[in-house]
Amino acid sequence: MGRRFQELAFTPLVKRHQQEHGSRRQYDRMEQSLPQGKDTLGDAEKDFIQRRDSFYMASVSETGWPYIQHRGGPKGFVRVINPSLLGFADLRGNKQYVSLGNLEHDSRVALFFMDYPYQTRLKILGRVEVHEHDSEAPELIKSFRLADKSDVVERVMLIHVEGFDWNCPQHITPRYTMSELQDVFTPIREKLAKLEAENEALRKNITASAKASI
Repeated sequence: MGRRFQELAFTPLVKRHQQEHGSRRQYDRMEQSLPQGKDTLGDAEKDFIQRRDSFYMASVSETGWPYIQHRGGPKGFVRVINPSLLGFADLRGNKQYVSLGNLEHDSRVALFFMDYPYQTRLKILGRVEVHEHDSEAPELIKSFRLADKSDVVERVMLIHVEGFDWNCPQHITPRYTMSELQDVFTPIREKLAKLEAENEALRKNITASAKASI
């Protein structure tokens, strides 16, 4: 956990509940040991983000209600441009544009990156910079365009990182994508195919020996 994340997330009311439930002293000690200023992403965070094929983004509407949106793509579609900046191509979806409207009202977001098989999550707080109709948009959209040409990139979102925190694995139910299951089952299938071939060869040898003995 970064110091900046604590400063943003641990409000007086949050601290009051931490005090009530016995965790405030632990976080006080942690806060004193952390450097001041914005949290910057290190190699572990960069590697984790670039291996994800989806994430969740929370924004706040003009009515004060939070809104969570899922964003997905091929692994690496979210890029760590530098230790304080992320970017991703925002693809055409159901055309509700709830997050887009919310971000025009308030650029702050919370991101959740999940690794279900290894029960790991990374939380990031940041501010979004939307590039769609400005002078930088064409080049950014071109550079973030995905390999699948059927995906329409409407804009690029850059996220300036304010703080981040790794969460413990408690209560994360392991889930697996088809590609992750393929990685697990491919060696098993190959072993079964080898055993079946060996069994077939043994059957042929037994049959040939039986015929020879008649």
